[in-house]
Amino acid sequence: MNSILAAFIFFTRLPLWRVVNPPKEAYSNVVVYWPLVGWLTGGAAALIMLGLSAVMPWLPAIVIGLVFRLLITGSLHEDGLADFCDAFGCGGSRERMLAIMKDSHIGTYGVIGLILYYILTVSLLAEMTPWVGACVFFAADSFTRFCGAQTIGFLHYARPEGPKNGITYSGMSPGQRILCALFGIVPLLMSSYLIGYRLLFACILPVLSIIFLLELMRRKLGGYTGDCCGAAYLICEVMFLVGASVIYFLY
Repeated sequence: MNSILAAFIFFTRLPLWRVVNPPKEAYSNVVVYWPLVGWLTGGAAALIMLGLSAVMPWLPAIVIGLVFRLLITGSLHEDGLADFCDAFGCGGSRERMLAIMKDSHIGTYGVIGLILYYILTVSLLAEMTPWVGACVFFAADSFTRFCGAQTIGFLHYARPEGPKNGITYSGMSPGQRILCALFGIVPLLMSSYLIGYRLLFACILPVLSIIFLLELMRRKLGGYTGDCCGAAYLICEVMFLVGASVIYFLY
């Protein structure tokens, strides 16, 4: 339970820390429960999108839902995506790329990465009906957090001095891998039941994407960083939406 509470404290801006104080070691297992956090962030954003679509056009409803998710998460993952794009866009040695990701400033590649992420996310959802779009977004949030969680399952932390926040994630045991997968897959199955099981095929692109990203991180960095985790999640999320868009366009 401490690790679950730590996950919601770590991955959201909810003021749970005012009423609970998990021990520091609980934070080493928060990635296992990352997809569970998606039940809240993705579910709340999807409900807001769907609810607002009854009183306003679908496009601004999507934008407001995404803004709400940003407020819940504190833009934690978007910061990781921007740093990831800056580092891999500029390239260079492993040490230079790690230094770029550690820098709090955002560069050209980071700005472009965030713009492309939001243009694709909004435009892909906008082409779906509100009901389908909300279900797809709910499924995507949790499943692609599960994909992003594989960074700690298959790679070691890249910086020898450890993370800048002082929290070292533990590798997942077989039982934790299964638990993480369940948290990621359950919303997908629920959404598939509601809008059609062909949605399951949308998993193909994010799975291929995380395989590619893991190999890229291994070759370029020799491991992962926290920014890599956030970037992997958002990149996989966009690819899930691309797959869902193709599926519902063709059918």
